[in-house]
Amino acid sequence: MRAARLLQILLLLQNRGRLTARQLARELEVDPRTVLRDVDALNEAGLPVLTQQGQSGGITLGFDYRTRLTGLTQDEAEAMAVILSLIPSELGDLGLAQAGARAQAKLREAFPDQTRRQMTQILSRFQFPAGPPPGATDARRAALAQSVRARQIVRLQAKSPRPIVVHPIALEISEPGWTLICGRAQGRHVEADWGDINISARRFSVTGLDPVAANRKEE
Repeated sequence: MRAARLLQILLLLQNRGRLTARQLARELEVDPRTVLRDVDALNEAGLPVLTQQGQSGGITLGFDYRTRLTGLTQDEAEAMAVILSLIPSELGDLGLAQAGARAQAKLREAFPDQTRRQMTQILSRFQFPAGPPPGATDARRAALAQSVRARQIVRLQAKSPRPIVVHPIALEISEPGWTLICGRAQGRHVEADWGDINISARRFSVTGLDPVAANRKEE
């Protein structure tokens, strides 16, 4: 149990950078004092885990240390093999199918040899499609996904006499299909009502539009 927790500490510090003992404790669901004891154990093992005191202090990895994704049990390795094999069709909708395949390959390489062998073995017994199922992909989805990422103003022809100008802040997938979520009280627009779309080169400010991006500054 402790070995898995020590590995998780390394991965959290590697992926997120500097964290406090309290932040690590919340992630690991343990007491902060347990985290500090674990940090001492990592240092005793020769790993460069640095602790800095003060208001801007915290725990961080030093010397550009990087670890591989080790410590998975056999059933965890088998589950991860299945997870990495099931590339969702939604990636194609968002224009991220190729990026997803590259990420999949990189994640596989991050595992040690023994884990990769376990993953290969389970995939020889339970086989899955190599990618998203074939089918026509609506090009508007990828275009709107890009407009969400870039915070670009969009004009929807929709089912109205005049086009609707919106500030798209999110795309949501549900049983009926994709829904475009817009800021400034512009509502939600289901895919069936999008009509023709026009992506403007102009960008909008996200301040006050959604809680995730409220603190980011845009043009």
